[in-house]
Amino acid sequence: MHTEVHLEAVKGRSPRIRATGGMAARQTGIDVLHLISTAATPLGGDTVDIHVDVGCGSTLTVFSVAATVALPSRGEPRSQLNWHITVADGAHLVIDPLPTIVAAHAVHHSNTTVSVAGSGTVRICERVQIGRFGEDEGAWSGRLNADIDGIAAVRHQVRLGKQTHDRLGAHAVLISEFCYPDDRDDLVHPTAAAARLRPAAGGSLTTVLADTMPHAERVAGELRFAGELTGG
Repeated sequence: MHTEVHLEAVKGRSPRIRATGGMAARQTGIDVLHLISTAATPLGGDTVDIHVDVGCGSTLTVFSVAATVALPSRGEPRSQLNWHITVADGAHLVIDPLPTIVAAHAVHHSNTTVSVAGSGTVRICERVQIGRFGEDEGAWSGRLNADIDGIAAVRHQVRLGKQTHDRLGAHAVLISEFCYPDDRDDLVHPTAAAARLRPAAGGSLTTVLADTMPHAERVAGELRFAGELTGG
């Protein structure tokens, strides 16, 4: 199944929503939307495309009503989610959905493409967990491409799960957060596999790897609000 969602924020108007397939969105506040699953997706073979366009001077916050569970289908483990995000001059965007949980034997890919005008602001948070309770055989990969005023700011990719056969794959949970603007210095957590890094083009990218979501959330909060953890 192919699911496509278009979210558009225009200053002085309610957000516009168009959706087909297994996902919809509902307005739950002024300039606030919640994504809702209307069918079991993503299953193996499914593709979800979410387009977010925040116009000049407008504000939009996007949440989800529940966690997303990526499941394999008969004969096809792979599914894909693509975010296509544009933030115009003077616009403000927050995307902060609940976690994606990759069930046993599922392989899920996430691609996020962001284009931000220099006076726009954005915070995009992604949470991923490999496996439901007692499961550890799923795999996930995520790619973030962020451009600021047409300049490449971030090109970042992470893989999780036993099928990745690398050291990062030992972790079951990821939290990734891209913020722009952000002029804080780079910051490496002293006890966790986590860091907040500042790209040359501006903003920040925080990456947290952990074994449980509560631990990852705690570490992400420390990086988000602390000025310095290491003194470096």
